[in-house]
Amino acid sequence: MDAVTALALAGSVARTNRLVEQGVTHREIARQVRYGTVIRLRQGVLALPEAPQDLVTATLHAGRLTCASAARHYGLWLLHPPVAHHLCSHARAQQHWVNHHRQLSVPVHPTLPLVGPVDVLIHALHCLPALDAAVMVESSLRRADTVRPFLLDRLQGNRNGPARAALDLVTGTAESALEVVARVLFSRAGIHLQSQVQLDGVGRVDFLLEGFLVVEVDGDAYHSDRAARRRDRNRNNMTVAGGHLVLRYGYEDVMFHPDAVLSQVLTVLSGRPLR
Repeated sequence: MDAVTALALAGSVARTNRLVEQGVTHREIARQVRYGTVIRLRQGVLALPEAPQDLVTATLHAGRLTCASAARHYGLWLLHPPVAHHLCSHARAQQHWVNHHRQLSVPVHPTLPLVGPVDVLIHALHCLPALDAAVMVESSLRRADTVRPFLLDRLQGNRNGPARAALDLVTGTAESALEVVARVLFSRAGIHLQSQVQLDGVGRVDFLLEGFLVVEVDGDAYHSDRAARRRDRNRNNMTVAGGHLVLRYGYEDVMFHPDAVLSQVLTVLSGRPLR
């Protein structure tokens, strides 16, 4: 195997001994370094020119990405991009831009410098704000990467209480990170809610609050063409005709003005007896 192919399979960055173990010769490595197709970051660490910086950082620190830093590599939802690299490494660098995680409970990623997906979630539940962690776990459970009991088995004892509380925010029913944020907002206010409810003549709605108020949350994709706007109007009209009220909120509303959203929802709900 040539050095470029071996590095590509390793996520574009790897230690030299790993490439040698895969049959890449030192002569081949030296040749690719001369051509500039492979970069020697330091003695014993090689990379392709386009190697992602987070994978480079993990390899240089003899570690693996985890928590929020591993989210995009595993395709997990993420509310906020990490402001520091989250690494699992025994080489405890003291830089402020590195958050260290130590414990591993499942096998690591077979090719990339990442911890296993379950440990990514466990580390997030311990490290991130509860809502941020819940969003990551929600996306993983929704696509059946793991199951709640498997996570709970790794969160026993008093010291894991905050992590279990974050896990309690997860239902696995949301179709987006924005729905998780909205669901937590409403449930923490004591509102009775149902998620992803099927209404006759309407289809599936994001939330049904107190049995009569439909709340839809829209992400960044806006319906701008004429046919889509017509479908939205018809859907809203059918919802009201079926005896429900409707409120719709966008990303900016839910993420940046949650108090205003909740105030409006409670105002509408106050018009009818709550359950």
